[in-house]
Amino acid sequence: MKVLPATLGASDEHYRRLSISRDRIELWEDGMRTDGGKGTYEWWYFDAYLNDGSKLAITFRTKPIIDVGKALDPWIDFDLERADGTSVVKHLHIEPEHFSASKETCDVAMRSNTFKGDLHTYSIHVDAEGMVVDVSLTGITPAWRPETGYLFFGEREEYYFAWLPSVPQGDAQVTIAVDGRNPQHYTGIGYHDHNWGNISMLKLMHDWYWARGKVGNYALIASYIIAEQRYGSKTFPVFMLAKDGRVIADDGTKVRFSMRDVAIEPDTGKPVANQVIYDYTDGAERYVLTFTRERDTLHYKFIEELHGIKALLARLLRVDGAYLRFTGDLKFEHYQTDTLVETQRDESLWELMYFGHVPRE
Repeated sequence: MKVLPATLGASDEHYRRLSISRDRIELWEDGMRTDGGKGTYEWWYFDAYLNDGSKLAITFRTKPIIDVGKALDPWIDFDLERADGTSVVKHLHIEPEHFSASKETCDVAMRSNTFKGDLHTYSIHVDAEGMVVDVSLTGITPAWRPETGYLFFGEREEYYFAWLPSVPQGDAQVTIAVDGRNPQHYTGIGYHDHNWGNISMLKLMHDWYWARGKVGNYALIASYIIAEQRYGSKTFPVFMLAKDGRVIADDGTKVRFSMRDVAIEPDTGKPVANQVIYDYTDGAERYVLTFTRERDTLHYKFIEELHGIKALLARLLRVDGAYLRFTGDLKFEHYQTDTLVETQRDESLWELMYFGHVPRE
């Protein structure tokens, strides 16, 4: 099998082709970047750790990620994990005629549900079948992307997956009311990013780990992406570390990624690491992030998004992708010339997106 190229868009030509800057992110970059047509997908994502120990995640999608061949088919995913361990998970289907999104800035509407912002301040409103949520997010760490934010695939770089962490870390104010009664107010640390592409991710990537978090006065984003076999299973480490709102480390080529205690998770059949480590070395400076899994908060099988003949065909084709979300301990270590100078810990949230088949022994 011929191995096709895959690359992170980082050259001057990539920046010119995409009409974006190395040192500035524009408002339109968080606007709608696709036409919503067949083959494309796009989503705007928010999550927050709230002051009572609960966690909230909201995603506005142009269509289900497993079925991007269809025309515009909007959805809102809502996931509230309460501090007592109970969860509220909802998938809201929105008719295409009730979807709109600006290309100039982040301004997405699905019926009365809205996701709006300007790379610094965002407001989100969701009526999740009687659970009404209002979010105000104010950025602390400025918008950032790994180089252009585009992973290109193919001989002519004809396919892409793109990503913009518009608010790597921000202050979140959240109000939740059930059936309009007794609104509860929360504060927390929030995050927003934006993804889009022009071909199914299942055809480009095998799996990825992704995390974002806060520990002490540091904010971080860490990811490890493995391309599909036809692209040589190429790996893409992503790393961003900010201190007091200023980025201090973000060169993915300086990351060494490793996993420990990997076992098959019985519900999804995917190999899951109980510990993932990102080790970033830049001269005398070294930062180590260790995520230790304590609890699974979400297991989601992609085939659950399909129905009827499409679900049957997916089973025949062995489509068995899954998404898993975890919470646990994040340990941060800072070394200078091999001397440990700082250690901090906090709770964190991370995910495993597993598109491909599990390798056979």
